[in-house]
Amino acid sequence: MGILHYRAACKSYLILSSLIGAFVLVAGFMTFFAYADNDHEDKKIHIVADRLISDSEAGLTEFAGNVKATGKDGVITSDKLKIYHKKGSDKKENLSLSEESIEKIVANGNVKIRFNNKVAVTQQAIYITESKILTLTGTGSKVISENNSISGSKIILCRVDGRITVESDSEKRVEAIFYSEEKEE
Repeated sequence: MGILHYRAACKSYLILSSLIGAFVLVAGFMTFFAYADNDHEDKKIHIVADRLISDSEAGLTEFAGNVKATGKDGVITSDKLKIYHKKGSDKKENLSLSEESIEKIVANGNVKIRFNNKVAVTQQAIYITESKILTLTGTGSKVISENNSISGSKIILCRVDGRITVESDSEKRVEAIFYSEEKEE
């Protein structure tokens, strides 16, 4: 009986770890802006919104109202998208969207991040470029990959080592739904 329980636990762990690996692909949000380069069409990022406010003195670019950012690898939609530029960037040049110039990216309100066959849904997504950490917050934050999903009030994806942490709040616990792939004999 103990061996069967051990095998089931190992199988569950393998499914969980492969799914977590898939979810880390949602961290594409982090690389979404990393390859902004006007010289190459495949690296182009197209952002549309109702309003754009850019303040080079404050080091902030804000897109507001029906924001849609489309890149080679995916789409991000939200009510607002703020790009905080690193302090000390050359203020004489136009603010760029390269990873070297961005401190953090914050998407707020009805955030949906689509990459490949994965979707992240949340109220707020924050990506810190230096640590390469994406944090999804808000009740009902969820990452979906095919039929599998994880949800909680806070989901932290670490691009560097592939770690993922999901936290609950006082109203709803963490939930994970995994479908195992059965091999035919």
